[in-house]
Amino acid sequence: MPAATTDVRFPYDGSVIGQAPVGTVADARAALDAAVAVRPAAAAVASRTRRDILLRTRDALAARRGELEQLLVLETGKPLIDCRIEVDRSLVTLEASAEEVSRLHGETVPLDLLPSGDGLIGFWTRRPIGVVIGITGFNYPLLLAAHKAGPAIAAGCPIVIKPAPQTPLATLWLVHELREAAVACGAPAALAQLVTGGVDVGSTLVTDPRIGAVSFTGSAAVGHRIARDAAPRKVLLELGSNAALVVAADADLDAAASAILRGAFYASGQACISVQRVLVEDAVADALIDRLAAGLPDVAVGDPREEGTRVSALIDTASQERVAAWVDEAVAAGATRIGDVPAMLVDVPDGVLAWDEEIFGPVVCVRRVPDLDAALDAVNASRYGLHASVFTCSLASTFRAIDRLEVGGVVINEVPGFRSDTMPYGGVKDSGAGREGPRFAVEELTVTRMAVIRPA
Repeated sequence: MPAATTDVRFPYDGSVIGQAPVGTVADARAALDAAVAVRPAAAAVASRTRRDILLRTRDALAARRGELEQLLVLETGKPLIDCRIEVDRSLVTLEASAEEVSRLHGETVPLDLLPSGDGLIGFWTRRPIGVVIGITGFNYPLLLAAHKAGPAIAAGCPIVIKPAPQTPLATLWLVHELREAAVACGAPAALAQLVTGGVDVGSTLVTDPRIGAVSFTGSAAVGHRIARDAAPRKVLLELGSNAALVVAADADLDAAASAILRGAFYASGQACISVQRVLVEDAVADALIDRLAAGLPDVAVGDPREEGTRVSALIDTASQERVAAWVDEAVAAGATRIGDVPAMLVDVPDGVLAWDEEIFGPVVCVRRVPDLDAALDAVNASRYGLHASVFTCSLASTFRAIDRLEVGGVVINEVPGFRSDTMPYGGVKDSGAGREGPRFAVEELTVTRMAVIRPA
């Protein structure tokens, strides 16, 4: 256990809500040594045991879900409703990961398609990729860690998790329960480890040549650096976005406005697929903007512990100052601001950060476009491509959007923030590489091993 500790603070009022260990480079190396040493044992853990470890962990967390929800509110500052959803989704992710254990299998290969293969038997199996490094963001610390640890353990890989420095406590709880479950099932505790700390700790973890893969959720800039530093090891990157929502002229405007007000501000806007850019056809733009302006005051802002709160403090003062500066820049460039917190920016031009980059705060930008094709072009003009959504009553427009949008997921008549934890999730372009969702992550964290046999 590291000797140093640091305060964990409630973002809403700055009060200290707990202490967390501060890891060092030496701790990271020790965790790596332990993970490498246990790798053969982890790969040999029986399928039923890997499944039981994950189900035991799910049950242990579910038994104390109320306490876990309150802890998430305190360390993230997210509204209670969002923390409840996070716990729900984390439990589903662990259960789905457990179910994937029984689906790890291989196939036979017809080697005799060429004469050289006559008499040969060929088949492939999936084997664990090795030690996995999981690095998570501050906004959904429990869920993101579950998406790293669940598939890794299902695949037979030891995992070392590094949580965000601001939000280590829920992840510590998860890893503790995983270790307890492993021991109870007769598996090594070192199957799951956690190291806190800063950039030096992260760099030590991702550059070690003994690891098999890095699974990272966070900013594009950090993800790109990790990809360079970790090469040639496999890297799964869930990075940023500035998710777009398109409103076609034939859309249900009430439904679209409701979705925007819900999808732009959940988790106080600190979600990579929250609605940031709205592209609306000219014919209905004024009507949509009027609906949004009328609904903004109803988005409850306040103490995240209160049942009705929908927007609260951002994770830290630096984030608050950055968001405010980006809004000011957009207004100076010609955008019209409606509301304070949350805020809507209308007619936002290209070339300002609030439109081009990921604002990660309770701000939504609206732009008028002449038609659906112009809207799709504007969505694709971004360097990001995680999720986008389109509100339309036209089946033809639906399939045009699905065909043309350069994103990892297209959502029709729902917010781009919709995510089922069992579906493939990930982006294109600067939004990342690889896919999460237990089935898809398990595939990412295993490698095929081909067997070719000439019977004697």
